[in-house]
Amino acid sequence: MNYKRVLTIAGSDPCGGAGIQADLKTMSACGCFGMSAITAVVNENTKGVYGIHPIPIDFVQGQIKSVLDDIGADAVKIGMLYSSELILAIKETLSDYAIQNIVIDPVMVATSGGNLLQNEATATLKNALLPIARVITPNIPEAERITGKKIATFSDMRKVIKELSYNGTVSVLLKAGHLLDDELIDLFYNAETDETLELRAKRIHTQNTHGTGCTLSSAVASFLAQGFTLNDAVQQAKTYINNAILHGASYQIGQGHGPVHHFYQFWK
Repeated sequence: MNYKRVLTIAGSDPCGGAGIQADLKTMSACGCFGMSAITAVVNENTKGVYGIHPIPIDFVQGQIKSVLDDIGADAVKIGMLYSSELILAIKETLSDYAIQNIVIDPVMVATSGGNLLQNEATATLKNALLPIARVITPNIPEAERITGKKIATFSDMRKVIKELSYNGTVSVLLKAGHLLDDELIDLFYNAETDETLELRAKRIHTQNTHGTGCTLSSAVASFLAQGFTLNDAVQQAKTYINNAILHGASYQIGQGHGPVHHFYQFWK
């Protein structure tokens, strides 16, 4: 018997709601064996980000190689990378391995507002790393930084989604959570079939949204690792994050943006 294996390359959140902690919880809840390569240790809580300690780049590369040389991976999820140098190093390292399912969450700002990507690294992320992904999962502020265009409405989302796809070579899950509509409609552009899906959900009014981007992208990677089609993987991941937010909405952890309930299927 073999596990479906997913490697997360991301930062560490001591609160357990985002970063590699959220990734590993999600992968476990979605039926996969999670592994991690830590890119940075972040000093944060539910109220804000207070410091970032980057892991030496050669050590990050070493973690990735140690995992892939020994265990391998059916999918790789990439989150917080922080610097241009690290972005380029990860691209170089992954080029040695034939991994088809690369899901990139272009993490730039924490839910609490703290900056998680150096400003000068945005262009490197855009030009060097995002094009190698099978799926990218930007939220609206991230999509605005990538495209340089303002996205204020659902119509604006439709206008930019193919622009985010690198001429139809990268599939895009563009998240609508930053819009103010009561019904949220995420857009998924499947670059492999040239179709666009609307993923509808009623807005859940809660402060417990810390790590939602990490969780959603990890769920997509987990379902791709299990052999789901792109459309099915994204729809399954959307269902998972909606339920995780819904079941975590009534909990109170911390004084700011609390986590979602990653294990809502297993315990209350």
